[in-house]
This record gives sequence, structure tokens and C-alpha cells, in this order.
Amino acid sequence: MLPKRLSLFSATLLAVTLPVTGICGPLSQARSLPQGDQQPPPQINQQTSPEDQERAKLEREMAKKANEERQAALKHDTDQLLKLSTELKDYVDKSNENVLSVEVIKKAGEIEKLAHRVREKMKGSN
Repeated sequence: MLPKRLSLFSATLLAVTLPVTGICGPLSQARSLPQGDQQPPPQINQQTSPEDQERAKLEREMAKKANEERQAALKHDTDQLLKLSTELKDYVDKSNENVLSVEVIKKAGEIEKLAHRVREKMKGSN
């Protein structure tokens, strides 16, 4: 009974260690096969024309301006969000458990829309 366990253990040990050591198995063969169909990446030309440099500079300036505009819009929207949430708090403070003002519901809806817009701008999709 001991030899059967020992042979089962040996077979299991070989099955586990051979692929890991790379002695056999499809992974080790796949790594060693040459990649004949793939071509080396093209060499990047380090010298660019003045037109390309000017275009790149213009693109950087446009991206910088767009980011500045997005940041200004975010600041404006978050200021507005603070104002609306303060107004909502004032409305809620004036109401009681028996009275729910229509203004409270409107303010909450405005806050929700504005918060969604702020989140989208922060993602950079607008």
C-alpha cells in the first residue's frame, strides 16, 4: 500500500514541477518558438519638421485651455452646488414632519442634476 501512495505522490510531484520548471509543456514551447509573422516596431524618427512641432505646440495649448475652462466650470458648478444645498437645508429646517414643501423636492432635483454634471466634468467627458 505504501508503494502505491509513493508512486501516486511521485506522479503528482512530477506533474506539478515539470510545467513550472519549463522542462516540458505547451507554455515552455510557446515561449521558445520564434515569432516569424511579427515585424519589429517601426523606428520613430526623432527629427520632426517645424510644422509638426508647431502643430504639437498648438495642440498642447488647446488642451491646456480646455483644462482651464473645465476647471473654471467645475469651480462655478461646485459653488452653485453649495448654494443649492444650503438653500435645501434652510427649507428643511423651516418644515416639520407633517409638511413637505414642493420647493424641497425641486431643490433636491436641482442638486442631483448639478452633482451629476460635476461628476461628468470631473471624469473629463464633457
